[in-house]
Amino acid sequence: MIDTVTDAEFAARVLGSPLPVLVEFTASWCPPCRMIAPVLAELAGELAGRVEIVALDVDENPRTAAAAGVLGMPTLALYRGGEVVAQDTGARPKGAILAFLEPHLTVDSTA
Repeated sequence: MIDTVTDAEFAARVLGSPLPVLVEFTASWCPPCRMIAPVLAELAGELAGRVEIVALDVDENPRTAAAAGVLGMPTLALYRGGEVVAQDTGARPKGAILAFLEPHLTVDSTA
């Protein structure tokens, strides 16, 4: 299971995170969201230290979902340095989610 965030925590936990953060905008009534939840939990373990993966329930946290322009679930939005660097909507297999993430998780060797 992955951590959840709320409207109240979003700025500190996602926008202020030193790591990239993948946010799954989800809803309890969404079957595709339930389908990818175990995949995201697995990726969270595999990619620990490179990316944080969290879920935000759009029904319980409408302010953040509206500000992000989320219209469909699940929406995956990758935040890096407080900005969305990639976004996709719909359930995807593990390989597709990993391919979506990988270009944004490279380590800057000049830092």
